[in-house]
Amino acid sequence: MPNLVTPRETNLDDEALEALSDLFVRGTPANTIRAYERDLAYITAWKMAAFGTDLAWPEEEAVAMRFVLDHSRDLQDISGDAARVAQSLISQGLRRSLECPAPSTLDRRIASWRSFHRMRNLPSPFDAPLIRQARSKARRAAGRPAAPKSANPITREIVDEMCAAAGPGLRGIRDRAILLLGWASGGRRRSEIATLRREDVDLGDFDSDGIVWLRLRDTKTTRQEQTPKLVLKGRAARAVTAWIDAAEIRDGALFRKIGTTGRPGTRALSPAGIGQIVKRCLEQSGRGADFASAHGLRSGFLTQAALDGAPLQAAMRLSLHKSAAQAQAYYGDVEITDNPATDLLDKS
Repeated sequence: MPNLVTPRETNLDDEALEALSDLFVRGTPANTIRAYERDLAYITAWKMAAFGTDLAWPEEEAVAMRFVLDHSRDLQDISGDAARVAQSLISQGLRRSLECPAPSTLDRRIASWRSFHRMRNLPSPFDAPLIRQARSKARRAAGRPAAPKSANPITREIVDEMCAAAGPGLRGIRDRAILLLGWASGGRRRSEIATLRREDVDLGDFDSDGIVWLRLRDTKTTRQEQTPKLVLKGRAARAVTAWIDAAEIRDGALFRKIGTTGRPGTRALSPAGIGQIVKRCLEQSGRGADFASAHGLRSGFLTQAALDGAPLQAAMRLSLHKSAAQAQAYYGDVEITDNPATDLLDKS
């Protein structure tokens, strides 16, 4: 967690401030902390390049407006201070190009900046009416559809191809378990797969019913105590059980790195490691590593649900989407000729 939990005007002593900071760390998902760190590095570098000064608390509205304007237009054919600042960020590896960033990127960085103000018990300049309106106009002016997080969805057929290509041995057993769990449990995110522990997997009903129960630590949309249990059946349940037995996982991280000895260690795979496994299995299947990202497991699950005619609400109970509109977007991506509703008249 960035060292920003230093609220003003609360009369807290040092011990209370330390406890508050610890509470923020324990109560914030690890992927959110990583996003905070990246965004803090970016806005700090931007402020120094643009104004030659460090961040201020609270920040001035003029600085906030400049940040919105600098990130709401294409700077490729523009000379001036905004382009100079952008070039500085590119040279530091903090910005990719002079093209206008996606509105979602701007929104995320502003959301982090606002959170940093809340951690200090301060008002955010981004709440000013004119700045809020400028952000709204910027989103409309961009006028671009949201870029998919995966080039293609990983549907059931593709998952089968990837599992067949995963190869023999312990590494293949692990990779198949990751792919099938990630897909069949509702399309899990990389971070959700990586943070699973052995104690989160309940095999009590496997011998009698072939069912494995999963308890997620927390997700993007739910807290740990609010996340419902998820169920694995059939091949996915068997694959996870096979991995636990073969790797002799008794406690700790569920999915682990496999060392040069061919045995799993104690360190959990990182979210990036999960993504690399997806890419490798796509490559080995002949689809190519660029065919999809790890998010293709999530989009593929919902796409397959639409193709099979599963009700949206039933799919959402596993995917844990809070927004029906967001989940519906995957259903809308299904080719109209594949939509089962088009066959209603000729159903016998």
